[in-house]
Order: sequence, then structure tokens, then C-alpha cells
Amino acid sequence: MSKPIAIQGIRGSFHHEVVQHYFNGSNNVIECMSFDSAVDSLLNGKADDIVMALENSIAGSILPNYALIDKHDLKIVGEYFLDIQHSFMALPGQSIHDIKEVHSHPMALLQCKVYLKKYPHIKLVEAKDTADVAKQISEGKIEGIAAIASKNAALMFGLNVLAESIQTIKHNETRFVIVKRESPELNTKLLNKASLKFILDHKRGSLATILNVMSDCKLNLTKIQSLPKIDTPWKYAFFVDVTFDDYKDYEKAKSIIKLMADDFKILGEYKNARL
Repeated sequence: MSKPIAIQGIRGSFHHEVVQHYFNGSNNVIECMSFDSAVDSLLNGKADDIVMALENSIAGSILPNYALIDKHDLKIVGEYFLDIQHSFMALPGQSIHDIKEVHSHPMALLQCKVYLKKYPHIKLVEAKDTADVAKQISEGKIEGIAAIASKNAALMFGLNVLAESIQTIKHNETRFVIVKRESPELNTKLLNKASLKFILDHKRGSLATILNVMSDCKLNLTKIQSLPKIDTPWKYAFFVDVTFDDYKDYEKAKSIIKLMADDFKILGEYKNARL
């Protein structure tokens, strides 16, 4: 029997939705209230996979999750892009004028800040998980407090949706990655995307040189993210995603970059969900 999949949040959360889509309707999850505890469940063998949000089309990259993947030498084996539609919900019988506070994950509050500005009397309160807030309101019969979460969470916990699709930009996607302790054996013919990390000397043109190598080897750079190297002030690690048509082109670029970089790590080689 396969082990459960670790998620940040509870059933009804967006991470749970990704599990159901990516793992063909699976409902077998370990609910974790932080990404650190989700990683712990992977490291101690309770789970074989984590679903982890990595970036959002409105709010940008989730830098602590890049750091977690790097620190524990975890491997990205897949990705899923989920359309994030936020709903404003409360107990049945409540109107928006009854609401004094709205609780949700900081990323959800950030993505809905334009809508929330229309109601300056409502206090914004950060919480660990969108669906967990909905659950607490439902179980505690808490009046005067609303949640921002998915419509699935409203249905699951019996809350009334007061407003739908309240995120600032209506086309709002989050990229989730599937993470394991080790990379599985894969047919290289099926791979067309890789996530890499490298550290360069603080020399003029060093990053440009690496980018030229990628271009010369026919790699398409789809993402670049810098992260401070904590033990060396003002030195940065670069996290990049590249796509390619031919694995041999990627192999060639990888060998060159490895020689040029102070530190080089493959975070994952996988099938691009967009292709």
C-alpha cells in the first residue's frame, strides 16, 4: 500500500486539491500545518511525496520553500499549475457587514488585498492554512469572522460564500511541485524540464556567461531566482528552471555549468506540466 502524501494544510486546502488532481483522485494525505513539518514527514519516512507550493503568479516566489528543498537535498519530480480562486466565506446567516475580521494564509490575504481594501472595518489576521480557518469557524460556530479559502472548503465545512473570485488578478495560478527524497529512475526521453541551483564567484559577467551557455545549448530559461547564501553575506545562490527539446543538449549544458560554478546541484529533472 502506498504511503500518504504530505501537504501543508488540511483537506479542503489548495494543496489537497493538487493531490486529487495529480494523484488521480487520491485522498490519502498527511495534514501538516507548516512546510517544515511536511518535510519532516518525508525525512522520517511517513510519506514518500510532498506537494509544495513554490510560486504564485500574483505574489511571486515562496523563498523559504526553495531553501527547504535545497537544505534537505530533496528532489523535484513533477509539477502542477492550479488555478487559485479565492472565496470570502462565513457562517450561514452572516452578511459582509457582520464581519469584523477575516483570517487566512498570508499569501491568500496578499492576493486579495484590493478586494479587502473596500472593507476597511475588517481586520486582516494571518493564519497557517486557508481551509483550517474555515474548519475552525464551522466547528466553533464563530460569528463575525470570515475565511478566505476555496469553494471546496466552504462546501466541506458548511460555510456560506459571500463573494467569489476575490483575488486581485482573476487569472491567478500557483505552481506546485511534487517532491521526494530521491529522484526515481526515469526515461530521459520523457524529460523536458530541470530545476538547478548554482553559486558563482562574485565576478563581473559570471552570471551572463552561464546564461549564454544555456542559450548556446538550446535551453529555454523559464525561471531564475536568487537566494542569499546565509553564511556568506552578499553572495547568492541562483535557482533556475530550464526546458529543452533534447536531453543531450541539457546534458551538455549541465556539464559545462558544473565546471564553471562554485557549487552546482540538480534539484529535479521532470516532465514539464505545460507541454
